[in-house]
This record gives sequence, C-alpha cells and structure tokens, in this order.
Amino acid sequence: MTIPKTVDIILGSGSPRRQSLLEQMKIRHRVELRSIDEKFDRDLQAEQITDNLAQQKGKVFQHDLNPDQLVITADTIVWFEGKALGKPQNKEEAKQMLRSLSGKTHRVISSVCFSTANHQHTINSFTDVKFTDLNENLIEQYVDSGSPMDKAGSYGIQDAFGLYAVAEINGSYTNVMGLPCMQTFEALHEFVQNHF
Repeated sequence: MTIPKTVDIILGSGSPRRQSLLEQMKIRHRVELRSIDEKFDRDLQAEQITDNLAQQKGKVFQHDLNPDQLVITADTIVWFEGKALGKPQNKEEAKQMLRSLSGKTHRVISSVCFSTANHQHTINSFTDVKFTDLNENLIEQYVDSGSPMDKAGSYGIQDAFGLYAVAEINGSYTNVMGLPCMQTFEALHEFVQNHF
C-alpha cells in the first residue's frame, strides 16, 4: 500500500518518537507545529481525553489546509487508578508518578487524528503495561537524566529504564511510545482512499 505522492502529509507533533516511527514506516511527511492549550473537560475519561486532545490539535490546522493536505495529530496518556497521567511538571512529580506505578499495571492510551480541511477521523489504541517493583535508586537516576520530563507517565518504554522496569506488556509496543504504528498505517491508508 502506498500513499499517492499528491497527498501532502503534515505531522502536527514535536515528538521525536512519532517523527521517527513515521519515517520507519516510510510515510512521507513534514513536521509543522502549532500549539494548543492542552486542557480538557474534567468529565472526560480515558480515551475520551486523548481523542479530544488529538482532535483539538488537528482543528488548529483545518482552516489553513489545501485540498491535497492531511494533518496527523496524536495524544498519549497513562491511565492509572481512574486518573490521567500526562507529562510531569517537575522532577519531584516525575518521581512520584514512577513510585505510584511501581509493581502495578497501568494502561497507555494513544489517540491519532487525521484531519483535512473538512473531515476528521480519530482512532485509539490501548496497551496494558506492568512495572516490576522499582527501587528508589533507579527512579532517582532515571529522573535525574531528564529523559522522563517530556513523556506521559514520566517514562519512555524505549529508554534503558524500560528494559529494567517493564515486566509485562499486553498490546501495541509502539502505542506506548506514542504512536500505534500498525493501526495508524491501516487507518491512514483507509482515510486517504476515502478523502483523496
């Protein structure tokens, strides 16, 4: 399956992981960043949150898009004990998040939104991740490295930390990185077939 060269794909995300995953999937794209205030209604739960934020990120592009353009936006959270864990505000919050996840199972939810000038289509993906019991030294070293600070739930499964911390995973591995690749690939091709 190939996407016609006439379709101009824009990735509306500054995440280096999402950029790298699209490159690995051989999906031609360019990156354009537009910021939104990532706020959501507190009544929203789980994938309603990520769906809403991915759609908001796409909407800021829609009024400028040409008929041959498509924007991919995404949002990822860690859903744990009925709460959404996003990116930590500071190192202490990152440590608290990791301590709370230690020895337990959490759910990683990503939503991916495809936007044209007139249409939006959103998919979501769920992965359950179980952490081993984390020792304080590992948490301190990881947080001091600075790596958790731009990641939902304060960790990256692709970091060395993931090798030590993740005991079990049920679902898409790349979803935990922020982009469920297989689902994104299939949904993108279907969206292009329907709208271009």
